[in-house]
Amino acid sequence: MSRTLPADSLQTTVTRILEAAGSSTAEAQQVAANLVLANLSGHDSHGVGMLPRYVDAVAEGGLVPNAAVKVNLDIGTLMGLDGQHGYGQIVGVQAMELGIARAKQHGSCIFTLANAHHLGRIGHFAEMATAQGLVSIHFVNVLSRPVVAPWGGGDGRFGTNPCCIGIPLAGAEPFVLDYATSRVAQGKMRVAHNKGEQVPDGYLVDERGAPTNDPGVVVVPQGNGLFGALMTFGEHKGYGMAVACELLGGALTGGGTWHRPADTARTVLNGMLTVLIDPVKLGTQKAFDAEAREFIDWLRQSPPGQGFEAVQIAGEPERQARATRRRDGVWVDDATWGEIVAAGTKVGVAVA
Repeated sequence: MSRTLPADSLQTTVTRILEAAGSSTAEAQQVAANLVLANLSGHDSHGVGMLPRYVDAVAEGGLVPNAAVKVNLDIGTLMGLDGQHGYGQIVGVQAMELGIARAKQHGSCIFTLANAHHLGRIGHFAEMATAQGLVSIHFVNVLSRPVVAPWGGGDGRFGTNPCCIGIPLAGAEPFVLDYATSRVAQGKMRVAHNKGEQVPDGYLVDERGAPTNDPGVVVVPQGNGLFGALMTFGEHKGYGMAVACELLGGALTGGGTWHRPADTARTVLNGMLTVLIDPVKLGTQKAFDAEAREFIDWLRQSPPGQGFEAVQIAGEPERQARATRRRDGVWVDDATWGEIVAAGTKVGVAVA
C-alpha cells in the first residue's frame, strides 16, 4: 500500500514536525525543502523517510537544531569547517556557500567539513556549485551503524560513503554524478523492505555472510540480533573507493572513521572533503565549454542499446523525475507514512 501526496503539502507537514522538534521556522523550511527535493528527484532513500530518524537523533542529542557551521581554519583557498552536529542540509549549504565564494575569488577552494549530521543527497551541493559555473568533487564518509561489507568480508564495516562530481555544461544542464559506494543506498533497502520487495542478486549478504535477496537483513535485526550487509559496487574497485571516502571524508576532515562495534544510535554523522574549481580563473573556460559540449554530443549519437530509449548523462534522470513528481505528486509507502505520523506524535504534532 502507498499514497501519493502533493509536494507542497508534504513539505508543510515535514516543516511542522521539524519545528516541533526544536528547529527555527527558517531551518525547518530549508531541511523540509531539501528532503522533499530528494523525493522529487527520485531518491526516496534520502527524502522524507529520513524524518523519523532525525526526530530520534534530536532526542538522543546527536543532532542539534539551529547549529551553524564553525570555521576552524581559513587560509583563503583552504578551510577546515565543523558542522557542530547541525542538520547537514543547513551546515552543508553554509559550507558550500563559503567554499563557492572563495573559489570565485581565488579560482579554487578545498574545504573539509566534519561533524555534520546527515548531509542528505550530496548532489544538492554539486548543483549549488555548478549553478555558479564551478566544478565540484565531494568525498563523504558515514558514522553510523556500519552497513557495507568490505570486498572479501562478510559483515558491515563502514557506511555507504558517497562520492559526487558536479561539472557545469555551457548552455545545458550540468553533469551531476552522485553515487553511494555500496551497490545500492541503505535507504533504498529500507524502502524495498517497507514495500515487501526482494532485491536482485549481488546486493546483500545476510547476518551469516551468505548471499540473500531480502532487504530486511540490513533494516531490522535478524533472529540472532545481528544485521546483514550491503555489498560495494564494482567489487574490489567500489570497495577501494569506499575506503578512500572513509579516509578523506572521515580521517582527513578530523571527523573520525568507524572502527568500533555497531550500536543502536539513530544519529548519522558525515564528514566531507570538497574540491571546487573555477574554469574561468583556470583560463580554460572557452576550451572547456567547447570540448565538453562536443563530447556530450558524441555520446548522444550512440544508437540506443536494447532496453534503452537514448543515451543519458548523470543528472538527467533526477531532472526528469522532478518534472514528473511535481506534476503527479510524491509517492510514499504506508510503512514510511506511518513512521512519519509516529514521529509527529513524539513531538506533539498530529498528522492527518
